[in-house]
Amino acid sequence: MSYIEADAHPEIFIDHGYEEHIVDLGEIRMNYAVAGDPSLPPLLLIPSQSESWWGYEGAMALLAERFQVFAVDLRGQGRSTWTPGRYTLDIFGSDLVHFIDEVIGRPTYISGLSSGGTIAAWLSAFAKPGQIIAAVWEDAPFFSSEVTPAIGQGIRQGIGVTFTMWNKYLGDQWSIGDFEGMQRAMPKAVPLSTLKALGRMFPRPEGHELPPGVPQNLKEYDPEWGKAFVSGVATASCDHQNMILNNKVPVLITHHFHFVDEQTGQLTGAMSDLQAQRVTELARETGQPVTFLSFPEMGHAMHRVDPKLYADTVVTFVDGLGAE
Repeated sequence: MSYIEADAHPEIFIDHGYEEHIVDLGEIRMNYAVAGDPSLPPLLLIPSQSESWWGYEGAMALLAERFQVFAVDLRGQGRSTWTPGRYTLDIFGSDLVHFIDEVIGRPTYISGLSSGGTIAAWLSAFAKPGQIIAAVWEDAPFFSSEVTPAIGQGIRQGIGVTFTMWNKYLGDQWSIGDFEGMQRAMPKAVPLSTLKALGRMFPRPEGHELPPGVPQNLKEYDPEWGKAFVSGVATASCDHQNMILNNKVPVLITHHFHFVDEQTGQLTGAMSDLQAQRVTELARETGQPVTFLSFPEMGHAMHRVDPKLYADTVVTFVDGLGAE
């Protein structure tokens, strides 16, 4: 199957507050936005699954006071190339190794949310020597996005239910596109306790209702991403425990709202407490400085729910490294 370029479907996209750029990395063209003065240290922001670069838009101006900020669309999301059959952690990570070389061109701080957090961990372990200064792993699904994790619930006992629905009703590369059918089926396919917990994991601002129709971020997302994780293809060549044990930089791990249904064992959230504890233990075994911060009532994406708290958290972490 041929790759899909965003410029083949320009009607999908809307304008945002920062100019967008495209860099040709060989296999893909990657879309990104930049904020901040080039004299400042660089910070690479890595979005979550189904999140385009502009998910960070509210935090970028705050971070730009301290960093030159680069926010990207990963392959299969936003205006970057969609690549059927080519969605794995190793591939996502290698794309960003090339991006750092071609666009940033100097050692960088990194911060990733959710799947982007696991990609940040991949870079922390396997990027070129000297490319990464330090990393923020924002509410990342360590172990819980694997099919057979070393500890705790796997993806099929968690967010995999949602990813399966997206792929079933929307199809690879939106080849089906039955969003209304998916909405009708979701309450029957997902337990009520999980639906309620998802509401806390992805909170809406007070008084804000979603507009009718397909959410913009989902329009810009290839549902084959989710299928690759649920099937195990995305993580088959990248064992999380091994990846964390190869970490080579100081890290900040944040853990946000999570809920485990006592009757089913179903996990809603990035990690259970047991998984978060194990990730922190493994990261500390590398001898690198590790900071763990728990935000038990925070929605999944701190950088969207509370951009100031997110920016302050990143800056405080970086300042602490300087103090050490």
